[in-house]
Amino acid sequence: MNRVTFIGQQLAPIGHVLNSKVFIFLKETNTSYVKLRPPISKPLAKLSVCLYSYTDLSRPYSLFSIATPGKDNAFLIYLQPPNICSVYINQAASNIKTDPETLDWRHLCVTWTNDTGVVQLWVNGKLYPRKVSMKGSSIAAETSIVLGQNQDSVGGGFDASQSFVGEISDVNMWDYVLTPEHIQKVISGDLH
Repeated sequence: MNRVTFIGQQLAPIGHVLNSKVFIFLKETNTSYVKLRPPISKPLAKLSVCLYSYTDLSRPYSLFSIATPGKDNAFLIYLQPPNICSVYINQAASNIKTDPETLDWRHLCVTWTNDTGVVQLWVNGKLYPRKVSMKGSSIAAETSIVLGQNQDSVGGGFDASQSFVGEISDVNMWDYVLTPEHIQKVISGDLH
């Protein structure tokens, strides 16, 4: 089981994380984003993504986007304030109702496995109702990963009205499903 930790536009060696450093997205635009280039060598059958975000946006926005050739929403975390988080797996959306957003840092973890298709959303350590999406499928290895924008084509096609404005920190991605205990450790900073 491999874990991918992102720092800026380069991968950090295993065991290093981005602590107390933040990506700041200053304004609504189609040109502000962070592109990540992890060494994904095989299709993803399981996935966990965790990050912190802070924003005062009241319109929909994209936090984390994976696009592949032929699938612009291979994996997408798309928030629709005040209380809907849409998780896309290979174009299929799972809309998860959450508690209304507050003006504070939020920790989000999204997990998915193709064995069962179960999508889990954790916000500040709280698990919301699970959904099932794209059982048996996988996310292609040829990926473009972007923070702060929704990709309508691989690595581009950005729409300013879907852009993130605010701060993102501590972005981590794993090629397996985190357990509830691991998610609590990620939140407390004991697992990266």
